[in-house]
Amino acid sequence: MTHSSAVTATGPTALRGDRPLVVGLGGTLRTNSSTERVLRYCLESIERQGGRTEIYSGTDLDMPMYSPHELDRTPQARKLVDSLRGADAVIVSSPGYHGGVSGLIKNAIDYIEDLRDEPRTYLDNTPWGCISCAYGWQAAVGTLGQLRSIGHALRAWPTPLGVAINSADQIWDDSGELTDEAVRGQLDMLAGQVLTFASAGRQS
Repeated sequence: MTHSSAVTATGPTALRGDRPLVVGLGGTLRTNSSTERVLRYCLESIERQGGRTEIYSGTDLDMPMYSPHELDRTPQARKLVDSLRGADAVIVSSPGYHGGVSGLIKNAIDYIEDLRDEPRTYLDNTPWGCISCAYGWQAAVGTLGQLRSIGHALRAWPTPLGVAINSADQIWDDSGELTDEAVRGQLDMLAGQVLTFASAGRQS
């Protein structure tokens, strides 16, 4: 897990000196996958707009299959659940595997069940941003719909915008930089919505 925070707050929370924490989880076990890179871009956008971020990706999410009847947790799992417990908002980025959310991402999300008896049950009233990447629009859009449904089941509030990305399109340059302006714009807008709703929740 890596952690970073905005150096200069320029978004709506800067006026209060109060920066919401947005936790991102996503990617694959392959380091620097497209799914991970778009998540990182979105979290960097949140920081540019005045938020704080933490990211769990790749091997951070390589945890035992969730079992509600087995109370022992690995240090990785405890760290993830602790971060989600304190999150003002969550962004999930999943590849589309066979038309749906990957097992790695779904298993990580299942650990949110450990928050069922918390004062904030699951992610009640927490902004929930969704990103999906797949080779083809059908899988990308289908996976995005599943992520939004999962957010509802966890009592979170999926943002109005969710970002579905067709990985068959050329959105990266040779150095790995995101160059597709439409995708960049959508990720920036998603970051803004998540941060706005998270800030509103802290003020209420």
